[in-house]
Amino acid sequence: MKLSKNMIPNKVQKTMEQNINEVSRISHGTVIRGDLSSSTDIRIDGQVDGTLFSEGKAVVGESAQLSGKLFCTNVDFWGKMDGDIFVKDQLSLKSSSVVNGNIHVRKIQVEMGAQINGSFKMISEREYDQLVATMVRKPVVPAAPAKAPAPKPVAAAPKAAAPAAKSAAPEAQKPAAPEAPKPVSHQAS
Repeated sequence: MKLSKNMIPNKVQKTMEQNINEVSRISHGTVIRGDLSSSTDIRIDGQVDGTLFSEGKAVVGESAQLSGKLFCTNVDFWGKMDGDIFVKDQLSLKSSSVVNGNIHVRKIQVEMGAQINGSFKMISEREYDQLVATMVRKPVVPAAPAKAPAPKPVAAAPKAAAPAAKSAAPEAQKPAAPEAPKPVSHQAS
């Protein structure tokens, strides 16, 4: 049976779209030096020198070069790593992968041709969480500022009677009252 898009419930469609769009990407030609933390899945095809932490899955492409430490839940690894790898669940080392460092993982799959120069240590999820707590500095994301309450209207103070004209005020500032016409007297001669 073939499913059309109209037959997939909206909730499932949204979840599929969100997962596709929530992947951080480090493209080929990009170089990052320092620590990197992602709350989503991540795809690495560039170079990262430092600690890389992902709460999701990491895909390390064939052109990727990592040095430092890699922490994530699951990894599909094709690239090169100089440093240690820590995986909460499953690591899949593909035939083109080269790892020069130690691997700490719960489950591992290694294809023929993968090169590993280091040691393995099988760990539990709890051990992984403890390692992350001691070795990874997660960035502190500032909380969204709380909306300030709307200012309360201030009751207007009663207006005081207008002060009497100041004696020092110049007369030029007061508007002049129009002069009344002067009576003209005519006398007959």
